[in-house]
Amino acid sequence: MIDIHCHILAEVDDGPKSWDDALEMCRIAVTDGIEHIVATPHANERYPYDRKYLAGQLDYLRRMAGNDLHLSLGCDFHLSYENLKSVLAQPDLYTIEGSHYLLVELSNYSIPAQIDDYFTQLSDKNITPVITHPERNPILQRTPQRVLQWVELGCAVQVTASALTGEWGEQVWRSAKWLFEHNAVHVLASDAHDSKHRTPRLSAARDAAEEFCVPDVTRALVDDNPRAIINGQPLPYFPDPVTQG
Repeated sequence: MIDIHCHILAEVDDGPKSWDDALEMCRIAVTDGIEHIVATPHANERYPYDRKYLAGQLDYLRRMAGNDLHLSLGCDFHLSYENLKSVLAQPDLYTIEGSHYLLVELSNYSIPAQIDDYFTQLSDKNITPVITHPERNPILQRTPQRVLQWVELGCAVQVTASALTGEWGEQVWRSAKWLFEHNAVHVLASDAHDSKHRTPRLSAARDAAEEFCVPDVTRALVDDNPRAIINGQPLPYFPDPVTQG
C-alpha cells in the first residue's frame, strides 16, 4: 500500500512534535503494510512551505527510518488565490515529487466562487488536483454534487482512511459513503498527524471499503492509483461519476 497524504515530518506543522514520534509513525506504517509514504506538510497562511528546507528534513527522516519505508515529498496545498499564483508559476515547488499531482485542500469556511476556473488553470499547466478529504468539509457535506463536477473536470478525490472506520463520526462516514456510491473516490490516504490518534494506517479502511466496492477497486484505492500518482501516470481506476440519483 502507498499513502500519499501524511504529515510525518516533525516540527514543521501540526504533525508529530518530535522525531521519535515521526519514527514511530514510520514503524506503524510498515507494520500496517505501507511501503511508501508521501510526506505532505501544510502549505497555508499558518505554515509557510519551504520546499528546499523540507526536502532536507525528509532526508533526515529517511536516514532514521532505513530501507523498510520509501519516502517522498509533496504538500497539503491550501487552495487560495495567493497559493494558486505560486503553484502556476512554479508547479514543482508543490506537486508530489516526480509527478504532476497536487493535493488540494479546501477551506471548511468558504470555497472560492472561481474554483472551477482555478481547477481549469491547474489543468492547463498539466497539474492534476487531488481534492483531499471532501467528506470532512462541512460545505461539501451539504453540497456533495460539487465534488462530482470537479471529477468531471479531471480532479481526483482522496478520502481519509479513518473516515471509513468511524473515527470522524457518522456524518463524515455518510459523506464518504455518498462519494463511494457516486464513483467519486480515487484514493484512500491516512492524513496521519501522529502515532497515537491520527495514525498512518490504511489496511482497516481498505477492508471497510469492501462494503461499497469490489476488492479490485479497494486495491486500486490504496495501491494502483497512489502508485500511479507517485509515478506521474494516469490513474488506472477513474470511473465516470454517477451524477444521477
